[in-house]
Amino acid sequence: MTLPPGYRHRRFAEIGSTNQAAAEAGQAGEPELLVITAGVQTAGRGRRGRDWVSPVGNLYSSVLLRPDVSPAVGAQLSFVAALAVSDLVAEAIPGAPVVACKWPNDVLVNGAKIAGILLESQTDAAGHLAWLVIGAGINVVSHPPNTAYAATSLAACGASVAAEDCLALYLARLDHWRQVWMGQGFAPVRAAWLARAWRLGEVITARLGEKSLGGIFEGLDDAGALLLAGHDGRRHVIAAGEVFAPA
Repeated sequence: MTLPPGYRHRRFAEIGSTNQAAAEAGQAGEPELLVITAGVQTAGRGRRGRDWVSPVGNLYSSVLLRPDVSPAVGAQLSFVAALAVSDLVAEAIPGAPVVACKWPNDVLVNGAKIAGILLESQTDAAGHLAWLVIGAGINVVSHPPNTAYAATSLAACGASVAAEDCLALYLARLDHWRQVWMGQGFAPVRAAWLARAWRLGEVITARLGEKSLGGIFEGLDDAGALLLAGHDGRRHVIAAGEVFAPA
């Protein structure tokens, strides 16, 4: 497998969490561009403390980066990762699948979740990022059944591809979009993400902890926050939360 220049791959047959291993490498002073993958995760994790079911055959990867930026700016890398995953998915699946980026960090195919992204980081004394880990879980050969919201896999969408091949393509696209972000800022990443955005211009429900807001998804602000024209007549800028189709 060919990696982008500077990347180093460390693969485990089984591990608790690739994100945890990458975070420990970051804390230990490991240089950036370390990629950790696992055949199986026994303690995979998703957003908001959820478990990430991790059977054999899917792709579980974490990339260690050290961008010299604030945590708020570093959070834009979730959009970078989503573009990389969506590029991979669109190339791997035959035909013309409807691939969409769902705010803040999921990738959908024909409305069903095929991948999730989890960023974890630590700041230094100056308040900048000491390290940041991009975790990506991609359903290659299987997807969890009986989920609250529809899920799918590359195999279920007609793709015949191995996890290692997915990793090579994902890293190539991740490095491409990371270079765009580093060289040109968030604007081109934001524009590319919005071109693939799930339910842009449509009614959605944004869940903010115990509170929910309904309205029209108008776009992203310059930092990546969701812009919602609320049913309450107000324009909401949402920095963190989850979005759903209205019931």
